Amino acid sequence: MAAQNTLYYKQDSLKKLRAFCHVVRLGNISRAADLLCLSQPSVTLQIQALERDLKLTLFERRGPSIHLTPEGDLFYRLASPLVDGIDRLPESFAAEYGSLESGQINIAAGESTILYILPDAITRFAKSYPGIKLKLHNVTGRDGMAMLRADEADFAVGSMLEVPEDIDYRPSLSFAPYLITPLDHPLAGKTSLRLDEISPYGLILPPRHLSTWRLVDLVFTQHNASYQVALEAGGWEIVKKYVALGLGISIVTDVCLTADDPVARIPLGNYFPKRSYGIVVRKGKFLTPTARRFIEMMDPQFFSDQG
Repeated sequence: MAAQNTLYYKQDSLKKLRAFCHVVRLGNISRAADLLCLSQPSVTLQIQALERDLKLTLFERRGPSIHLTPEGDLFYRLASPLVDGIDRLPESFAAEYGSLESGQINIAAGESTILYILPDAITRFAKSYPGIKLKLHNVTGRDGMAMLRADEADFAVGSMLEVPEDIDYRPSLSFAPYLITPLDHPLAGKTSLRLDEISPYGLILPPRHLSTWRLVDLVFTQHNASYQVALEAGGWEIVKKYVALGLGISIVTDVCLTADDPVARIPLGNYFPKRSYGIVVRKGKFLTPTARRFIEMMDPQFFSDQG
């Protein structure tokens, strides 16, 4: 009877931990309840029971919003990989025992990463492990971070200028900045430029909420130069197309440039830093063997650099 009670207690503790971790990741009790197929009161009661067990306050409650206390943040960092490990145990065992013959990897990445960075790694992985399903989620910025935090993606691949405290970013590739113009543009053919030479011409930039716009604004402001935006367009292929049509000029990195692009290019390395791309993982994330293997193929130094 004592053994049965101990087993029940451990199972009950796992339910509380799982509810706690999902509430933290989703930032909302209702969303966590939906994910766990439970009622909102049930999840609330599990959180309260966990707080009683620990004799700690894990959340600060401010109306509809909840925020981790410092103790709650520490407990989450300890509990999250344990819950992930248990929840993924069957998949991990099958992957290890079956020599990575089945499973699925969810990768969050922006359009430029999917087009220019991932094709080689995807091709090599698919040939080596044909039984593993790869799912690419075309998301950027806040949406990509939300997927990582909600465990809807195993990891992301992309470029980051600002790295949140709960995210681990390991850049492994870098690309040089260029100004691109139509072939018959007044700036075409130059080998170097001052920022004030760019100022009279309209720029074609990705959407304002993405990091490229913030970087352009920062660099021009630091050098007391003005700029104007002629067109806002998503995706580097679209940007290049409209530059070639003569609707503006743009600042890109050579990750998206090929010899066949009908645009002139001028180096801007004296003003803009190289743009890095790499693996983005939520800290404490339990990575399945399939996800780890993909990362190892893409960046052999990723896990050794973590140590």
